Amino acid sequence: MYVYLYDNFVRDKKHSSALKALEISLTDYGIAGKTIRLNNYSDAKSIIYDEIKRGATTVVMVGNDKTFGQVLSGSATAACLFGFLPIGPGNTIAEVLGIPVGPEATTVLSRRRKERLDVGVMNNRYFISQLHVFPSRVEVFYDERLKVSATDKMEVIVCNLQPFYWQRNKKDIQPHIVHPQDGKLEAFLRPLTKRHWFGYTYEEPSIFPFETMEIRGLEPFAVEADGRLTKEIRLKISLARHKVEMIVGRDRKF
Repeated sequence: MYVYLYDNFVRDKKHSSALKALEISLTDYGIAGKTIRLNNYSDAKSIIYDEIKRGATTVVMVGNDKTFGQVLSGSATAACLFGFLPIGPGNTIAEVLGIPVGPEATTVLSRRRKERLDVGVMNNRYFISQLHVFPSRVEVFYDERLKVSATDKMEVIVCNLQPFYWQRNKKDIQPHIVHPQDGKLEAFLRPLTKRHWFGYTYEEPSIFPFETMEIRGLEPFAVEADGRLTKEIRLKISLARHKVEMIVGRDRKF
């Protein structure tokens, strides 16, 4: 049985035609199912576990990168197959998974090509796409043997599924696609150099694949993981022992 979780933003009228096209295609493929509309107060984890008890075997997220991260960060251990139907802007994860935006996404869903993907853990909370430590005075320890620090502030981005982008200049945006099945996470460190009254400038990022990492702050620092923002003083990051099973497309990037 299929269950479709619609993010709140897809209710907007500007998405109505795209959503209707998706729903018609799902019916044509014979994979229409129960629709649940999420809102700002929905507990996706509880909803998914309740639907599994009722017989759901495939849970499909309908939305964008933010939808994907928020749903899976709490439900990565659920005993079901996950699918994704991207809609609207902000869909870098869909491209990595080989899922096109539009009705063609239902073709990928119907073919049920499955892959098991890595899941990250931060301070006993899961994340599936990306973790971002905003520029702060922090020290980073890799695999209990390597320490990295900066003279001032440093930004840390840990990627599992969502690509990392950095901009060398106004016209050159460099993406880095990570491999969500290699048994490692990848950290991108960018120290900031202070330029007197002009503020800070970013240095070129350094890339560190790792299995375990700890970030320690001289003061509380802001962290965003799969769309959820918190303040931390110490952050332990590693791979979870289990993986999430996901429907992917033939044109996936890994």
